[in-house]
Amino acid sequence: MTINTDINILGGLPDWKLIYVFLNEDLKTILSAGGSRSVTTIKTDKSVMRFEHAITNTLLTFKTEDIESLFRSIIKAEEISADSLLFMFWNASLNNDLLHYINDKLFFPALYSGRVSIKVDEASACINELKQTQSDLKKWSDVTVNTTASKYLTLLKKFGLLDGSVHKTINHLNINDKMFVVFIYWLISASEGSNLLNSPWINYGFTEIQIFIQRIMQKKFNKYFNIMYTGDKLTVEPLISYNEIYNHAY
Repeated sequence: MTINTDINILGGLPDWKLIYVFLNEDLKTILSAGGSRSVTTIKTDKSVMRFEHAITNTLLTFKTEDIESLFRSIIKAEEISADSLLFMFWNASLNNDLLHYINDKLFFPALYSGRVSIKVDEASACINELKQTQSDLKKWSDVTVNTTASKYLTLLKKFGLLDGSVHKTINHLNINDKMFVVFIYWLISASEGSNLLNSPWINYGFTEIQIFIQRIMQKKFNKYFNIMYTGDKLTVEPLISYNEIYNHAY
């Protein structure tokens, strides 16, 4: 597991339009063309550089070319929107081991059990539990752990998954058909094996497994993928290219 402080940095990111900027050009090019103030209101180049590293490392790194093509098509059509933020949550979790760990141990169990809120001290406890086995985390002070826990909740709020200021409540998302199709394409490319039911990423669809299966089997989705389901195995073959599916889906 690779541990970094990107959650802290992204949780404090004041200008999410920088994601769109850094998808198309790096900071060195921006500085040579007139400085960072030409693309953001963040005051210092040093701060922008810090944000650039976290954005590039966690949000704009892509496990496969298909995932990158899919993301670029969404961000081109939407820039920063509910759809692109949801996709960024998926991709960030794929890239950031600590983010995925807290999601897996805290956020999704809370979501699927029907809870209405998550507390900062729960996120701190989750990180401290991981700290017992991860050497990189053992270097973290209590202040760093608690700050990361707080920024984790703030980051989920920025992704549209939580609401509230002091007390964070869970948004129980109902993903529309368009983003459901996008999720399936992302899930196929993100997963190591062909059986999607065994994928550690299937929870990211915000749907219980049986409901997920019922939904994906609906005839209206047949134009987007071929499905083979045998009860304990689900394989899906995409029928449209990754750079076209977002604009084709509904």
